[in-house]
Amino acid sequence: MSAETAPAERGATDSRERERATGSYGTLLWALAKKRALLLYRYPVNTLSGLAMTFLFFGMIFFGGQALSSRALTDSLGGIIVGYFLWSMAMTAFSGLAWSVTRESQWGTLEQLYMSPFGYGRVMLGHIAVRVVESFGWGAATLAFMLALTGESLHLPVETIVVVTVLAIAPAIGMGFFFGGLALLFKRVENVFNILQFVFLGLIASPTLDVFWVRLLPISQGSYLLATSMQRGLHLWELPPAEVALLVGTAIVYFGVGYGAFQWMGTRARQQGLMGHY
Repeated sequence: MSAETAPAERGATDSRERERATGSYGTLLWALAKKRALLLYRYPVNTLSGLAMTFLFFGMIFFGGQALSSRALTDSLGGIIVGYFLWSMAMTAFSGLAWSVTRESQWGTLEQLYMSPFGYGRVMLGHIAVRVVESFGWGAATLAFMLALTGESLHLPVETIVVVTVLAIAPAIGMGFFFGGLALLFKRVENVFNILQFVFLGLIASPTLDVFWVRLLPISQGSYLLATSMQRGLHLWELPPAEVALLVGTAIVYFGVGYGAFQWMGTRARQQGLMGHY
């Protein structure tokens, strides 16, 4: 009898362990979301000034472009709005991850996170999930501001925008992991983060070159499909399957390489004793 019930008991035990693990990770996600919300709430000047700078930067592009060539700006306005929307979201996802590693190192809490039951990699995955949700909030506010300022109208198939945008910024998240790993090893790499702002602008604008290999670069294919969807009102299932497959492939490759590099550099940092000091 015991031999017959043993497999069932083991199965029940495994099921309970999985439930506890799922519940614990859900608790972690909730704690990370609560922490981020409190930081935004308790430092309102920093929060609002960041949003204001995003609006101001686009205003400078729009009114500066009108002063130089209003017709040329009108012809490309839809693409500029889509590109700026994607850039703001990619920067939120990238900087949220890369700067988080730097701050944790400065605060001296990296070792505590590495000793957590989840491991630092899973903690950072939870952190980036929260930041992606946050980036959609900022991106929606930025998009609404741009459309109101310019009077432009775009087609907004929500389910397509969400899926394509997540896949489009996945390479940016992978790059965030990579440079976060560099921060673990070399500590002061903030100037590289600032340079990446302009690199992202170039990657988002690169599909206009109409060269296939350019779409293999990070974010480029996502920028192309997002612009196609929002300007023509195409749903996800109406996009060319080969183009969607390329988007999924680049998202998986760049995210996987970035996360793998982060894990490797984290191991190197622990071996060199770089976790406990800045």
